[in-house]
Amino acid sequence: MVNTEKFIERLEEILKFYGLSASAFADKVKVQRSSISHLLTGRNKPSLDFVLKVVSTFSDVNLYWLLLGQGSFPASTNKLSPTPIVPEIKNDKSTHVKDSKPIDKIVVFYKDHTFESFIPE
Repeated sequence: MVNTEKFIERLEEILKFYGLSASAFADKVKVQRSSISHLLTGRNKPSLDFVLKVVSTFSDVNLYWLLLGQGSFPASTNKLSPTPIVPEIKNDKSTHVKDSKPIDKIVVFYKDHTFESFIPE
């Protein structure tokens, strides 16, 4: 079970670490500003949706640390980060990856859940 007082302390630690006011934090996590105010004063308890938004918005926030105080904050920088694999592309008119298949489309996904598509000429 989540200790609300300790959760509030950890939430305040996140705000301090990122140098955010409660309203700026609410905007960044995409929740109503009053939600943050109610959480920080102890009026409301954190919802699962709120917790997941915080963890997905701030990569340094560990779920277990936020909920239970287990682990550390900021999260360890020793963990492996995903490295994009970029194929070698020849400089001829037919675009191929390492002499195998022709490229039909390249899609780049961004952390803000948007994407761009590129079609080679």
